[in-house]
Amino acid sequence: MHFTRRHLLQTTGASALLASIGQQAFAQAAALETTNIITGFAAGGTSDTICRRVAQKLQPAFAKAAVVENRTGAGGQIAISYVKGRPADGGTILQTPTSMLTIYPHIYSKLPYDPVNDLTPLSLGCVFDFGFAVGPAVPASVKNIADFLAWAKANPAGANFGSPAAGSTPHFVGALIGQHGGVELKHAAYRGTQPAMLDLLGGNISAVSGPIGDITQHLASGKIRILSVSGAKRSRFAPEVPTLVEQGLPDMAHSEWFAFFLPAKASPELVTRLNGHMKTALASQDVIDGLATFGLEAMSSSPQELAEILKKDTAKWGPIVKKVGFKAES
Repeated sequence: MHFTRRHLLQTTGASALLASIGQQAFAQAAALETTNIITGFAAGGTSDTICRRVAQKLQPAFAKAAVVENRTGAGGQIAISYVKGRPADGGTILQTPTSMLTIYPHIYSKLPYDPVNDLTPLSLGCVFDFGFAVGPAVPASVKNIADFLAWAKANPAGANFGSPAAGSTPHFVGALIGQHGGVELKHAAYRGTQPAMLDLLGGNISAVSGPIGDITQHLASGKIRILSVSGAKRSRFAPEVPTLVEQGLPDMAHSEWFAFFLPAKASPELVTRLNGHMKTALASQDVIDGLATFGLEAMSSSPQELAEILKKDTAKWGPIVKKVGFKAES
């Protein structure tokens, strides 16, 4: 089964209706005292913001208190490893970019978790594109990807970029940009995009590849410029910025999902009930508008749809990882 952004956006409206029906059906279920939403990335970034907005909507109907925990490190692996060991009773929910589940199996010889067997798919949370931005370390004459690659080739000391994690989708986007221009762009991995943006603003690195919303929130500083976006079409959050495909980089249309999971062996009843709450939260206008300020398009799914997306994307990234040639240390 093939899923496209259009298909999933169309199903969001239906999901909202089903969520409404589901909420009525589960209205009698007792609320938990506390549920913890775990993210592997720092506070203030896109991963953190969707957790906090959804958490607000889960209380008090699903849990009397919903708490967000930022368990950063190892490119998101620490958070996933923590969740897999928790009881599958709804008290712990994982929110993660899907690259930790679809790309990491191709780059690590051994992972501390099994993306399929250690987690229970719950729902998509949002979809977003990546931006490639430069800062004060790069001359103002650099206005597009071709300019940057030419400058990087002439200035090898500045041929670098940061991303939110080694082996993440934005890491590979940056690496593929370098390959296209025949330039080895040195990669710096951070614990989330925001720390990378701070180094970009300070002139400590030349560029950042990260979620578009993590970049656009810094445009007001006047210190950074977005050279490209990674989606199949221009982002509504940066409509003046051309895509990588428009700039002559074929096969470079990459978006990503944030999604929610429970530990493995969660009961079907719990999955159905929490999926209904998630769909209601993600269909709320204030959540939709709030996520949009971070460049995120709110989107829910059924657990089965999420499982299919993970399977498809895992297969997609195998050849890309092989082309880039990156292998992470276990």
